[in-house]
Amino acid sequence: MRIDVTAKDRLGITQDILAIFRRHDCNLFATEMIPSHLYIHFDPKSLTLEQIRQELLTIDGVFDVVKIEFLPTERRQNQLKVLLSRLPDPIFDINREGTILVASKAAAEICGVATEQLEGQSINRYIAEPLDQLLNNTLGSMEINILKQPFHADITQVTKKDKIAGCILVLRSPSRLGQQLSALQHASTDIKDIVGRSASLLALLDRAKRFGKLDLPVLITGETGTGKELLARTLHRQGSDPSAPFLAINCATLPENLLESELFGYAPGAFSGAQRSGKPGLFELAAGGTVFLDEIGEMSLYLQAKLLRFLQEYTFRRVGGTKEIKVKVRVVSATHRDLEAMAHQGLFREDLYYRLNVLSLEIPALRARSEDIPLLVAHFIAKAATQINIPVPTVSEQAMSKLQQFSWPGNIRQLENLLFRTMALLDGNEIQQEHIQLPHEQPQQSATPQFNDDFTQISDWDNAQQQFEKALLKQLYPQYPSTRKLAKRLGVSHNKIAMKLKQYAIG
Repeated sequence: MRIDVTAKDRLGITQDILAIFRRHDCNLFATEMIPSHLYIHFDPKSLTLEQIRQELLTIDGVFDVVKIEFLPTERRQNQLKVLLSRLPDPIFDINREGTILVASKAAAEICGVATEQLEGQSINRYIAEPLDQLLNNTLGSMEINILKQPFHADITQVTKKDKIAGCILVLRSPSRLGQQLSALQHASTDIKDIVGRSASLLALLDRAKRFGKLDLPVLITGETGTGKELLARTLHRQGSDPSAPFLAINCATLPENLLESELFGYAPGAFSGAQRSGKPGLFELAAGGTVFLDEIGEMSLYLQAKLLRFLQEYTFRRVGGTKEIKVKVRVVSATHRDLEAMAHQGLFREDLYYRLNVLSLEIPALRARSEDIPLLVAHFIAKAATQINIPVPTVSEQAMSKLQQFSWPGNIRQLENLLFRTMALLDGNEIQQEHIQLPHEQPQQSATPQFNDDFTQISDWDNAQQQFEKALLKQLYPQYPSTRKLAKRLGVSHNKIAMKLKQYAIG
């Protein structure tokens, strides 16, 4: 029986209370004390609660006696066990000698034993890494293997009198990390989130529904700004496990060596500047899910060969590593380029092209489905109105007709940007034709970027060059509203244009 005795704080009252239990020869299992309360766990033998209560109330300063289910420490332990059983990540609390003091249910499951059996055992029975490496880890994290399964361990040292008394390990599998990363990247997307009712779009979505259920590579083609990543996310949502990770990377935004480490990860100490614990790549993190490779046509021939090998066996080695890692992921790729023509020219591996193009989807350009423009306009102006906190305006027939007649070389992305700019400058509750300023209607500027005639204001050569670049990009960007179009116009890489536009806050 467990009871809570409410009493006055006075000297000797605890001894008076316990004397009654000694007089009845009751076994005391545990006692706990906090101000005004004495909790007692005892064997009542033949005594009833009422008998104990009446005797305790005769003591000066005792106010009440009630039966309870748990002592405070027991309640906290039970709550901790429930909490640990609900946490999805394995957790180990170990002491200086490596003995497991507390383990979560998930930790017991990866070790293949019951939680009660795990506690009291040595952590070295399950991991290969030396105990000192865990206890003295100054980075706060490292990669470890539990029964040959890889995990990322977050390590928190437990100190007592400035000495390390143990540590707490919180483990995350690569797929678990991938799910968390996927959740942070974007909200989930379903077919119903794609705006449009044109025949060409509905036919595309019908094929996407079918392809989503097939665990095969898909190649998405279409012009810049048509929504290739949105369609890739839709494919993933149609698959057998929509909750699995979906991780995306643009192959055009990173140099070859960085893209390789992002895709395949790297081993500890693989190169200078790398994390000492190593790092899993997107293929590891997305295990069981989908990896979306945007702008696949920009990938180097070296990485194409490495990707081909992965797609053949679904095995790879991290950069600088020797261990073969096997994962099952679905690869969805996208490009605005003609990969078949590139393959014939030797710019893209033909065998990789056929490996990626098992299933194909081509997104129609916006000018080919102008009947979807009213729906897209309504969607984007409602979104913009929410962001800038204004009422949703109406759109006049003349303004809508003007939008539908434009060719939209930048497709949906260009339409969205124009509408957001229009909403930001709008005075009134209706978008009129004159509010829609299309690229060819931009005020004409001098063919030569203008500078301040007072050249004494230019601090140095670099400053003069920056002014020229900014003026040039400001003039040309409205006429070539994508990094690729502007890069082609100026004869430089689109990576350089993207970097410069970001540097000067243009677009």
